[in-house]
Amino acid sequence: MPQRSAGMLVFRRKGRDAIELLLVHPGGPFWAKKDAGAWSIPKGLVEDGDEDDAATAVREFSEETGFACPVGEKVDLGEVKMKSGKLIRAWAVEGEVDPSQLKSNLFSIEWPPKSGKRQEFPEIDRGQYFSPEEARLKLHTSLVPFVDRLLRQLGMMNGDAKE
Repeated sequence: MPQRSAGMLVFRRKGRDAIELLLVHPGGPFWAKKDAGAWSIPKGLVEDGDEDDAATAVREFSEETGFACPVGEKVDLGEVKMKSGKLIRAWAVEGEVDPSQLKSNLFSIEWPPKSGKRQEFPEIDRGQYFSPEEARLKLHTSLVPFVDRLLRQLGMMNGDAKE
């Protein structure tokens, strides 16, 4: 059975006909100098039997950003499959947080490799709002369909865009 993750894509309105999407950049030394194709949405593993996917998405948003998940209608964006086989299910919710105040949980790895030393790094090192066009460039390619699905749900895109 493939691993499953669930995440929350927060968006805010910019004027009448535009939105911006909150993306997060993974922390740690491997991702430090990567930008295009490296960004993500706050997400994490679904623990079997502990909670449903939507609850996982809300919990992971809080753990990875330090913010309570915005309250409002959660738009189901469906699922995508990563090249690794992992399944990601996402929801979107309208809201606004200040990315400069992001406080992520930490993870520990051996760094530098084979040094025997462990270091802690934030799971997410920064967040930023992007237009949908910018988000498509910043996001890991497997996650881009979530942008188009949200735009369709909001009536901001016709149904013939590629996923």
